[in-house]
Amino acid sequence: MTQVLLPNRANTIRTDGSLPFLPSPPPTAPQAALSYSRALQAAPYTALMGVVVDGRQPPRHPTSPRYRIRNQVGGTNRWRLPESLGGDLLGTAQAVKSLNEPYNQNIVNIMTAENPATSLNHEDRESFHLPSMKRPQSTQNVSSSALRQSAPRLPVTAPAKTERHTPIPKFEPSTARPPTPLDIFHYHSAPAHSQLGPDVLLHCLGTSWELHRPFIQKSTVLSEILSKAEIKPHHQCYYRDPLTATVDRFISKSDYYSNEYRKLSRTLSITENKEDLQTPREETKGIDHPSHLVEARRANMTKIKLKVRDPLVTKEAFAVALGNLYHEELDPSTCDMVGVLASAYVLGFTNLQKRCHSAMSQSIQASTVCRYHHAALVYKVGELVSSCERWLEVHLVSHLSIQIYLRDLPQGLLQRIITSSRFFTFNEYTLYRTLCYWVFLKMNPSVQLMPSHSTIVTFFNSLSRSSAFIEGDDGQCFVGLFMALRMSGITDTRHLDDMLRMNVVPQSWVLKVLSHHYHALQGGGDMSLMLNFNTDALRYGFIIEQEPRYHTQTISVHGFHFELKAHRQGSDPTYQFYIQRLKPQDSTLSFRICERQTFSLRQDREVLYSIRVQCKAKGQDYCYSTGMRNKKFGLGSTTSKSDIFTLNDLCLPICVTYQLLFPPS
Repeated sequence: MTQVLLPNRANTIRTDGSLPFLPSPPPTAPQAALSYSRALQAAPYTALMGVVVDGRQPPRHPTSPRYRIRNQVGGTNRWRLPESLGGDLLGTAQAVKSLNEPYNQNIVNIMTAENPATSLNHEDRESFHLPSMKRPQSTQNVSSSALRQSAPRLPVTAPAKTERHTPIPKFEPSTARPPTPLDIFHYHSAPAHSQLGPDVLLHCLGTSWELHRPFIQKSTVLSEILSKAEIKPHHQCYYRDPLTATVDRFISKSDYYSNEYRKLSRTLSITENKEDLQTPREETKGIDHPSHLVEARRANMTKIKLKVRDPLVTKEAFAVALGNLYHEELDPSTCDMVGVLASAYVLGFTNLQKRCHSAMSQSIQASTVCRYHHAALVYKVGELVSSCERWLEVHLVSHLSIQIYLRDLPQGLLQRIITSSRFFTFNEYTLYRTLCYWVFLKMNPSVQLMPSHSTIVTFFNSLSRSSAFIEGDDGQCFVGLFMALRMSGITDTRHLDDMLRMNVVPQSWVLKVLSHHYHALQGGGDMSLMLNFNTDALRYGFIIEQEPRYHTQTISVHGFHFELKAHRQGSDPTYQFYIQRLKPQDSTLSFRICERQTFSLRQDREVLYSIRVQCKAKGQDYCYSTGMRNKKFGLGSTTSKSDIFTLNDLCLPICVTYQLLFPPS
């Protein structure tokens, strides 16, 4: 019998001569037909990525006779256009809605970051699931033998679970509730309650606090109030449970209970008065008596009152302060440190005040620095004020400028920080952007997310163009902030165009900066209009947060190119900092700089410079500076490098600031 090979059929024939039935596989959709749907699915993600570095718009899907590409779908679904949204707030909201994804930290970073490519945390991608964009591989032209070779069979073993271990879910009872201030206080004072009963009842902030005389002595205010109270303790009846008081009132008003039972209930719930002190009370029955169903708390206690008018004191913080009467522990991460400090001053608890000062100085961060500084001014804690201002001098631009807590910074403090001699910034334009962010947040207090730079530009560009923003009625109060800027240090024309488009500062200021740059280029780099090194020098900085062997930054100023260097010596924490002039043909210069920038052919260039290094080690802030130095930078191997500034025992992170000024030469 002859065997016949047919396509899509088995290679063997049954004994009766018929072929077995095997259905043909469904045809695979061509790549061209699937490309439009994939592009449509990826459009909102492309739009949310923001403006790319080179300023080019993302590529769009090409047109084809198979389908139409509409330039505008409608006013409610502009997200189909894969173009950069910029400051289009409505289009951003529509794109986010089309993603069908909730707000989480990753998408917030993508929406608000200036460079979205680096804003996504690669270690936590699982919390932001993107749709699969992999192209299906076609298997039409692949033989069955190749498929078998590409997927070899593994030896048969016992089945094993390959699922990833997940953390055990936390169980929360249905009746769970957040702890009340009394719960917090009873938690701290539980050991004392187990040994002896309370003998002092403090009424404060609408709450009754059960205290003990030996521990009250730590508070000067409570000790003074207690000494003025009656020497002889008196009977004080009160209810610890509101439900008990409700039941007792119901018994008194109800006609169901006998007069004797209601009289007993009133006796148990009686409050202190002068008649009670003169008339002896009758002996009550034992606790196991049937009439004692709702017995009130009764003991020989001294009742004292304390009025608190400080708005910074809260019930939770006051409970923590009272709880610290019983122990010496204070955890800044689990309580409101400002409220605890205020409560300590209200109670006259000196030991707690010192512990709060120390804990607050060590826990300063972007979310707490403004509140800590305000509390330190209110209670005149000079050391804490200095610590907060020192933190702001170093971390205002690098940390606080990208946090929503920037809006809590007072204007007077902000102006004092940016004019400090130890202020750190990456460059002058970064400081200008920080001030624009601060002004935007002050004028829009309802904003809950840190806006992107394109949103800031769109906001100021939408204001009146008749005058600059700081010349109008709304912006006159901010003139001092922008006058503190060293605008001559903004040398990039793209940044200057951005400032002109935003119209925050007058155009005459920007034209003056351009005039300074023009005269400097025509004069061989001489900055003849800048005479004061401390207020006019150009600032450049960077932060060393990891442990590389070196860190460099290339800058270009009026035709001269320099490399700012910092590198570590061996395994010891010894760093060297210096400035080196680059030649036009140096390999360190990028193609964009060589193609666009101007190069000066002067062999020597006199430069006034200084190097400042700041770090924190063992809780202490350190600032090292070379002071103003003069150096003629040449193109030779010996004349192109400044004096090396060597420092030992530095701790990360290290903030390095270089200041340069070209005097007339």
